[in-house]
Amino acid sequence: MSKKCLVTGGAGFLGINLIRFLLDKGWQVRSLDKAEFVFDDVADKIEIITGDIRDKETVAEAMNDIDIVVHSAAALPLDSEKDILSTEVDGTRIVIEAAHNAGVERVVHISSTAVYGIPDHHPLVEEDKVSGVGPYGIAKIEAEKICSEFREKGLCVPVLRPKSFVGPERLGVFALLYEWAYEGKHFPILGKGDNRYQLLDVEDLCSAIYHAATGDPEVVNDTFNIGAKEYETLRSDFQSVLDHAGHGKKIKSFPARPVIIALQVLEKLGLSPLYEWIYETVATESFVSIEKAERVLGFKPKYSNKDALRRNYEWYCANFSKFEKKSGTSHTVPWSQGALKLAKIFF
Repeated sequence: MSKKCLVTGGAGFLGINLIRFLLDKGWQVRSLDKAEFVFDDVADKIEIITGDIRDKETVAEAMNDIDIVVHSAAALPLDSEKDILSTEVDGTRIVIEAAHNAGVERVVHISSTAVYGIPDHHPLVEEDKVSGVGPYGIAKIEAEKICSEFREKGLCVPVLRPKSFVGPERLGVFALLYEWAYEGKHFPILGKGDNRYQLLDVEDLCSAIYHAATGDPEVVNDTFNIGAKEYETLRSDFQSVLDHAGHGKKIKSFPARPVIIALQVLEKLGLSPLYEWIYETVATESFVSIEKAERVLGFKPKYSNKDALRRNYEWYCANFSKFEKKSGTSHTVPWSQGALKLAKIFF
């Protein structure tokens, strides 16, 4: 059945992929994002509202005649602590409260596995304790509390905790790997790289969102981990991108602790795009159980880590001319490499 869906963060990486996915399903879509909507392939097929989720009047207007809300708008870890907390926490409350007041059927909230912090066991399950690292992880936990509050008021609020996801339009931190592969460089990793590190393809995340948005509300009104079903070690999965690039380059290991100390210093000086949660977890095991999502939502991931990374890399190569001179803090532009760009000359 066709639905009318509001996608917050519609001009972002997940937003545009979800909009295309829902249009293919025959849904009507409205995008709400403070960023300019620059995707000409769908701009004339949807309603576009440019505005901030922290603005109550704008959000209330965006809720008119909406059946389903997918709340994916979020500040990112490289943003200021003030923006992270006001967007993730205050913005989430404004969106869900407006949806509740407007009689929306349900709100699918996009959280993150960052809520688990730096875990001491794997695989992680939805019932494990949460312990956010940094403002982003803390804010995501607080946003989930708001979801629970409105569940108690009778609103269906499925919460999805995706692993880091990649695919068409994804740049951000993954642009480092793709750029170095594209230019025929070796690529450094912390530690041996023999740790299993689960990722997720954005198309699979869109599928999970669709299941959460259309499933029995009595069943899906819960919290679900979302990730790839097939994944290997970080070394193996990243090496597949270098192999795909065809330059014969390899993943190079570096002792984790000395590099982490250096990255901590560079982060404080504003000379590195890598933030604490990335460099503190990238050399450790990182994977979640998706059994609950498979069983309850009917989630069936299509892509392995390798598939997802190579698919994203192919998109990167095909669209390189569009973003080669851009940088920023969102997932849809490459992050400025800072001092790491100088390191590239040694690889």
